[in-house]
Amino acid sequence: MRHIEFIHNEHFENNYHRVAPPNALRHFIDFFWETNFDSLWEKHPTGFSDAQFPNIGYTYIINLGNSFTMHVEDKPFKTKTDSFLPRYHAIECFHKPGNHLFGIKFRISPILFEKKINFAEYRGQFYPLSYLLEQSVIDDLKKLKTFTARVQYLSSYFIAQLKQQDASWQAVHLVSQLLEDCYQQNNFSISLENEAAKNKITVRTLQRYFEACTGISSKKALQVMRIRKAIMQIITAPDRFHYSTYGYYDYSHFHKSIKKFLTIGEQSSHLPILSLIQTIKT
Repeated sequence: MRHIEFIHNEHFENNYHRVAPPNALRHFIDFFWETNFDSLWEKHPTGFSDAQFPNIGYTYIINLGNSFTMHVEDKPFKTKTDSFLPRYHAIECFHKPGNHLFGIKFRISPILFEKKINFAEYRGQFYPLSYLLEQSVIDDLKKLKTFTARVQYLSSYFIAQLKQQDASWQAVHLVSQLLEDCYQQNNFSISLENEAAKNKITVRTLQRYFEACTGISSKKALQVMRIRKAIMQIITAPDRFHYSTYGYYDYSHFHKSIKKFLTIGEQSSHLPILSLIQTIKT
């Protein structure tokens, strides 16, 4: 059995715990999540996979169970360790009985306030989470018994990091605010020249800020945010969808973008949602 994000949205709603972060962290964290697969093992005793489309930011994965296999694009990584995963590639996780994962989906990690890390150096694979999160924090988290307790513990930890931040750390503030503004206003074609001038920095410096904070260019980050938000509206309110809301020139432009985005690895070509897009177009 294969569950695909957006296509099989009920799987991610019913078989995962998901909760938004406190307001103090909303510019940095999209949500906390944890697998909730107890009801699935009887139906799928040999396991199943779930696939997710590219996204901005990255995910911290804390392994509370046995080993699991994650495909990043078509490259497999089998791991039992706690991991850090850039999210600008399509991913597919293969689950078997005994798997239990807890995670944090970041836009930008508050770790940047504590350590000078350039996320552009982390590309396309798994990395040990201990690079970014103290092992003592991971160990304490694993002792907690519930999803709610884990969320509360990490929320307090990251909020404490923010309170100790250096107010001069311009990159994190600027990139997090730009991403939030673009998403809320559906403005995915901002002028880097204008934004750089408003903040009295060069375009090259602003682009470097984006790559250091998100691991990818501003253009790629905004393109991914745009197509994900457009797809979500098609899923939840197709009658109100119009390509121009998201800055696409016409349906051809939108269709080209969605075809590229909805291809997960070489095993899939055009996923079923394309038929829905064609129906809306006609």
